[in-house]
Amino acid sequence: MPSSRRWPAALLAAVCGLLILTPVASADLLSPESGGSPNADDIDLLYWIVMAVAIIVFVGVEGLLLYTLFKFKARKGAVAAQIRGNTRLEIGWTVGAALILVVLATVTFIKLDEIRTPATSGANGAQLADGVMVADTKRRLPPNGKSLNICVNGQQYVWRYTYAQDCKKAPLNAPFSYEEMVVPVDTTVTLDINAQDVIHSWWIPELGGKMDATPGYTNYTWFKVPGKFGAKPGGTVFYGQCAELCGRNHANMTARVRAVSVQEYEAWLDGRKQDIQNGNKAAEAQRKQFESSSATGQTP
Repeated sequence: MPSSRRWPAALLAAVCGLLILTPVASADLLSPESGGSPNADDIDLLYWIVMAVAIIVFVGVEGLLLYTLFKFKARKGAVAAQIRGNTRLEIGWTVGAALILVVLATVTFIKLDEIRTPATSGANGAQLADGVMVADTKRRLPPNGKSLNICVNGQQYVWRYTYAQDCKKAPLNAPFSYEEMVVPVDTTVTLDINAQDVIHSWWIPELGGKMDATPGYTNYTWFKVPGKFGAKPGGTVFYGQCAELCGRNHANMTARVRAVSVQEYEAWLDGRKQDIQNGNKAAEAQRKQFESSSATGQTP
């Protein structure tokens, strides 16, 4: 091959190699990421079940095709036989394909219920006193009715996380954070997801499938991070991204979930509550100072 033709091929190979070696692009390589939550593991398992059936069908069909091509190829000078079809064979592969679809549909619906329904928090998870006591028919709850509920709000271009059981009636002093969500391990976390301005999409690949954040509408999902991820100080961080093109700074709208031990989570939550109290006290002091200065005609 002339050198003038080699360098485009080499450049293409190098670009493909870089894409494959990119950590996020090659994560789990052939299947969705998993390992951070039971629903993500079920999604991955369902994917591999479908993949296994597809591989069997592909190998069977292509193998039969290649066998037929070589076994019944026409000899030089021979006239091809006029074949009008085989009724039994045609009925057989039609029924076989239908049975495969029925089996896959049955397995999918069985696993879909496990993916959508939250698991119960583990024995070492956070102690949730009242669970989620909200008259809401859309949000799915664990069998015991208890979960840590977090309101996820997409904004151009950041995620806000409010820790409240009822997102529609969240108190003004409810603890919140931006960009990074902190959760306790071994605890079922339910999410109420919406958006403030345009459509966004919440997605932490290792914790489950993505969910759209739509203005005026609330979607629901859940995850539960195993206890092993909270063993080290500072916990484990799972990374994600807004998966819906939401504007010019879409690429900067990253998402993080940090799973920590129950003790670290409680300390973090107390810290957020204290920050809010301190902020309210500072605002109240500033307001009083402004009112006092205004009464005396002085500039604050």
